Amino acid sequence: MSAREGTVAALGSTTLLQGFKLAGAALYPAAGAADVRAVWAALPESVCVVLLTPDAAADLAVELADPLAPLTVVLPV
Repeated sequence: MSAREGTVAALGSTTLLQGFKLAGAALYPAAGAADVRAVWAALPESVCVVLLTPDAAADLAVELADPLAPLTVVLPV
């Protein structure tokens, strides 16, 4: 797989993610810090971009600092 191939994931509150399914993102609903971290750790290697709800991004502050982590975008509130 080249550096430009992969899938887009959306992680966080189900209600904030629904519209991204229409754009082709794989939805990974999660509630609470432990759930968010578990889902993050289980993301497939094919995921290259992760859309995060603001709460999910806050829960993953340490994980997002890893330079090998997928590219992330925090959704606006």
